[in-house]
Amino acid sequence: MARSQRSGKLETRTARLKLPQGKSEFLTIGKGLALGYRRTEGEYGTWQARAWDGSRYHYQNLGRADDFQDANGEGVLDFYQAQGAARTMYEEILSGGTPRQKDVTVQQAADRYLEWFREHRKGVKMAESAVRAHISPTLGDRRLADLTTVDLRAWLDKLATKAARLRSSKLSKKLNLRPAAETKDQKRARRASANRILSVLKAILNRAFQDGLVADDSAWRKVKPFAKVDEARIRYLTDAEATRLVNACPPDLRRLVRAALLTGTRWGEITSLKAADVNLSTGHLYIAESKSGRSRHVPLNPEGVEHFKALVTGKTGDELVLTRADGKPWGHNHHIRALQAACKIAKVKPAVSFHELRHTYASHLAQAGVDLLTISKLLGHADTRITAKHYAHLADKTLAMAVTKLPAFTASPKQRDNIRAVR
Repeated sequence: MARSQRSGKLETRTARLKLPQGKSEFLTIGKGLALGYRRTEGEYGTWQARAWDGSRYHYQNLGRADDFQDANGEGVLDFYQAQGAARTMYEEILSGGTPRQKDVTVQQAADRYLEWFREHRKGVKMAESAVRAHISPTLGDRRLADLTTVDLRAWLDKLATKAARLRSSKLSKKLNLRPAAETKDQKRARRASANRILSVLKAILNRAFQDGLVADDSAWRKVKPFAKVDEARIRYLTDAEATRLVNACPPDLRRLVRAALLTGTRWGEITSLKAADVNLSTGHLYIAESKSGRSRHVPLNPEGVEHFKALVTGKTGDELVLTRADGKPWGHNHHIRALQAACKIAKVKPAVSFHELRHTYASHLAQAGVDLLTISKLLGHADTRITAKHYAHLADKTLAMAVTKLPAFTASPKQRDNIRAVR
């Protein structure tokens, strides 16, 4: 048995985590054979073997490093186990064979990723929708090892020019599509949507790479998202629009819309809220798990306390606070048509989505002088960057005060009389 090599840079997880992200570190462990380690932006580094057969190099991804998880000798390897796996691969080459390749497709990788996502993250529906509508139809049958940067860039460019999809009946044989993007803002929005789908694809492929299902991740690492396309104007309701909208909603939707306006909670947070999560004595809602995976407490103003007091009266702790008129839970799309109809009745143009009720909550706080850190905590953002991106212009009172120093650029009535007299 070949003797295992030692390395101050690769032997321990502490040393490995000091290496720069995105750069491979190779250690020669035999003639024509090297063990590589590469740490990506995710949680895990990856072991890789590089072998020379006399005419060309062979590369194979061996599995994850035991940076944050104990080695098990299979999917997660320590430094010495990785050397053994690299030598096994090299022996196959020297015996005239080829290194073991996993014939995994994009669809298979997506299925594995979604299974993991459901267990460890929130908001899986967006990822499932992106896979079903945009990734599986065009890339699903492609082998991970066959993906190229050119092909992926062409896929992204085509996504950005395709018409946006609208809801269609499950029985419909034809997709319901929006008109093709024509204005500058419509084209920007399509590129922004393409970027979000690219993020899902990269997450799928990066996890496959970390799990050792493909030996190289350079094909998709080189594909960059469209730049400067996330500068959408935030739509929020004025006080008058919000009041008209609440009054125009049917009773079950009215309770839901008003709750969203008073709390700034996301759809999934407010529709899954239970009576036990409402503390009327302290005036707080408890959000057990938000999009970021963290819990938080949302304080209520006096109107909010009264609204939720009416909602939870007579309910046991495990009952939902907000349900539809028939007592059933709100599903993902149950509100859409009713909200659009209410916007039409209330003369709210353009019509708002449910998420824009959250923007309304945050925008009114910003205009009232509430600092961005506080707004970020109330919204449950992971940090203030996303808060500042959307609401900094509303919170900056310095700019508003600065323009008050400008002159009127018009003459007073007395000055206008003098001008006429001179003429």
